[in-house]
Amino acid sequence: MANSEIEKHLLANLHEFVRFAQKRLRDADLGADAVQESLLKAIGSKDQLRNLESAKAWFYRILRRTIIDLYRRRDARDRAIESLQREVDAPPDDEEERVVCACMSELIATLTPQYADLIRRLDLNSEDPLAVAVSLGISKNNMSVRAHRARRQLKQRLEQTCRVCARHGCLDCHCSTSENHA
Repeated sequence: MANSEIEKHLLANLHEFVRFAQKRLRDADLGADAVQESLLKAIGSKDQLRNLESAKAWFYRILRRTIIDLYRRRDARDRAIESLQREVDAPPDDEEERVVCACMSELIATLTPQYADLIRRLDLNSEDPLAVAVSLGISKNNMSVRAHRARRQLKQRLEQTCRVCARHGCLDCHCSTSENHA
């Protein structure tokens, strides 16, 4: 059986195949991609087709397997994303926290006392911002402005001390403070 005969037969039913895939995948683009991937598989395994009359059923089997594979890949991707999200949301391990806290503690001590207190309470101790504002006798908006200024001052200290790494998130800090505590 010639390639052109199979291709013509499959292309004659292309819209039907695409609608089938889109309905099952609930995504127009993904459905079209599934059909395209299936067409490539079909052309690559055309020697398995015994007669042209069964080409449509044969292609539907290929398309169904492709759709199943797409669901499996999507599930694997979703599981990987969930796992990564759990890892990101996990609290830092003891060593990471010890090094970061030691580095930050030394830098926080160089801030204006009022700013250092805000950083410790809000960011390190995770106190409620409204409760902090009440305890300081200021409005929540005023406290937010002070916290912003405190963080900006801390950022400047980080950039002065840690230089480039602070601009990139201080994830690989090689400043003297972290080396002293590592």
